[in-house]
Parts: sequence; C-alpha cells; structure tokens
Amino acid sequence: MPVNLQGLTDNARKTAIAELNARLADAVALSAAIKQAHWNVKGRNFIAVHELFDQTFSNLQVHVDEMAERVQMLDGVAIGTVEKVAKASTLKEYPTDLTKAEDHIKAICERLRDYGAKVRTAIDTTGDAGDANTADLFTAASRTADKDLWFLESHLE
Repeated sequence: MPVNLQGLTDNARKTAIAELNARLADAVALSAAIKQAHWNVKGRNFIAVHELFDQTFSNLQVHVDEMAERVQMLDGVAIGTVEKVAKASTLKEYPTDLTKAEDHIKAICERLRDYGAKVRTAIDTTGDAGDANTADLFTAASRTADKDLWFLESHLE
C-alpha cells in the first residue's frame, strides 16, 4: 500500500519518484566518471586534482544515498544497478582515453554542469507537483554540485 507522507498526493509521489530515479541514474553515472578521472589522472598538480576528484565523489555520494532513500520513503523502488543506470542516465558518456589533468577536469566539469542543470529542473518539477521535501533534497544536491563545479573550474584558470 502506498505511503501517504504528510498529505502528499499520488501525483506528487509518482512525480518525485520519477525525478529521483532519473537524477539518481545521472548521479551514479557521474560518480563513475569521477572515479574514472581519479584513477587515471596524470600531470601537474596530480595529487591536488586526484584528491579533489575523491572529495567531489564523496560529496556526490551523500546525495546519491539521499535520493535512493527518498524513493523508498515514497514507496518506490530506487533504480541504481550499473545496467539500468547505463540505459537511464542522460549524461554524456565519459571518455576512457583521457590522462591529462586539465582534460579530465574539463570533462568532469561538463558533466557536473549538465547534472546541476537537471537537478535544478527537478527542484521546480517536484515543488510544482507538491513535494517540497523532495524539492529541498534536490536544492541541497544542487548547492553541492555548484560548489564542486566552482572548485574544479578554479583549476582551469
């Protein structure tokens, strides 16, 4: 039986589950891209960039977990398997032939910017549907993405 959290309508619940799973797929794909960059980065400022990728990954994992758990709270099924994420993610596929730090940073920034834009759209979509709590979850994810993008782009100056 569907959970009725604080008077959420069925439409609000279904809209939130769909948005959460869509952004979850993107966040898991972005996580994998960040680890790809972390494992393969070389060049000037290696250790700083290597560690920055690790911190960016860790920051993202907080929101991955919150999205998946929110789906459960709304009586949905969080979809996060590699196979499903590969099909569902809307982010551009990450190249596996990069090694230079600047190339990895640019590639991650491009995907982080795209992810952030989609999360901001999800804020409005879930808020308009009547689920302020899910919109708030997306707002926190957006704030983190913006800050991580700023940190990464600062290495490109």
